[in-house]
Amino acid sequence: MTAPLTRSPEQESGQPAGGRRVPVTRACRFEFVKLVSQWRIRLLVLACWIAPALFVAGVSRQSTLPVDTLFGRWMLASGWAGPLVMLGFAGTWALPLLTSVVAGDVFASEDRLGTWRHLLVAVRSPRRIFGAKAVASLTVLLLLVAGLAVSSTVGGLVVVGDQPLVGLDGHLLAPSDAAVSVLLSWVCVLAPTLALAALGLLGSVTLGRSPMGLLVPVLVSLAMAVAQMLPLPVAVRVALPSYAFISWNGLFTSPQQLGPLLIGIVVSLVWAVVATALAYVLFVRRDFTNPAHDGSGRRAITVGVLPLVGVAAASFAVVAATTSATGSGIEQDKVQRSLATAFAHLYRMQTDQLNRPAVTEAQLKATAACNKGSVRVAAEGPGNDWRCVVTWHLPGAEATGQAIYQLDVTPDGRFMADGDGPKEVNGYFLVRTPDGDVPNPLWQFDGNVELLDTTPKG
Repeated sequence: MTAPLTRSPEQESGQPAGGRRVPVTRACRFEFVKLVSQWRIRLLVLACWIAPALFVAGVSRQSTLPVDTLFGRWMLASGWAGPLVMLGFAGTWALPLLTSVVAGDVFASEDRLGTWRHLLVAVRSPRRIFGAKAVASLTVLLLLVAGLAVSSTVGGLVVVGDQPLVGLDGHLLAPSDAAVSVLLSWVCVLAPTLALAALGLLGSVTLGRSPMGLLVPVLVSLAMAVAQMLPLPVAVRVALPSYAFISWNGLFTSPQQLGPLLIGIVVSLVWAVVATALAYVLFVRRDFTNPAHDGSGRRAITVGVLPLVGVAAASFAVVAATTSATGSGIEQDKVQRSLATAFAHLYRMQTDQLNRPAVTEAQLKATAACNKGSVRVAAEGPGNDWRCVVTWHLPGAEATGQAIYQLDVTPDGRFMADGDGPKEVNGYFLVRTPDGDVPNPLWQFDGNVELLDTTPKG
């Protein structure tokens, strides 16, 4: 009578029997060396540590600035605007591409080369292989993000200097405060970057050698970016990881708008954990004895897409139930309050530049009255047809001042105010300052409407 066949723990987990498994640290070092030895990774590292400084320095010397980009109009006034302009570009284009190249191909490359059997013989643990590849790709991504941040900051400070930065509500941030806010902004975007990297790992594991795995982070990021620009309910947009790529602008208001930023970070981290866990489960259950493995479209839907759709739905439900998020989040009173606050801060700056008697925001008592298109149209939602009249009062003067602005409000809450008279207040003219001639600060400026409205009114 023969004894029943039994399988060893190594065989049950897909690990080759016999031998000693490689330590985790050694496996991580091995995978990291494999990544940085690729010419495209080396080229990306070099580009991320050099190109942003050259870009910021070049743009800061031009007379025409990227005013359609957040903080782009202040690149001649403060060196701290440069890394924020680069951050806006990175969140939309650079970081999704970097995660695709690094994380989206880390498993698929082994499928194309047919090296899984050799790697399993060397490491002797699918779990350790997954952990090593995930840690190595994360390390490379952190190196790339650090390069973007450091390089753009150095370029801005060297060319323009360590000057105060105008915030999104018009108040001046001292250089030290601007430095802290810029650093926190770059740290905050690590959360959605981790979410995209986890999606890259999931796509690389699920789709095998298919090139579609490489495109997963880019396609998901593009879809989420489009969703952010559509007039969707604010709870839907906040519940997407991509919101953390734009909610850092709340760090540049006073008081800081931290509610949307924290929600975006938490949502991104949840996506990162869920996508990584899905990729891990699929990888350790894979049949490595099949050299023709090329992923499974059905499995990609059932194990990859559906759980993430469930996470998005749950995030939306939680945000809608725990916040004041309704509709687009862009309402008349919010727009009026944001515009009046920014105008008061910038009026004080203009007063100082023109060497007029000092005045405080409390003395101005600035208010705004806004409508959208006409009185027949509800004053809410994004659009470029907002028309506002700002009213203020100077100490010692009986008459009140009025200025007209045209506002272009985007779905993410950002608005650009364009002065429409009187010319001596918010028209275009140059103001002579110790650092050179600059445009009238009340002519055109950016602002931010807090969609979740967590700051106190007043």
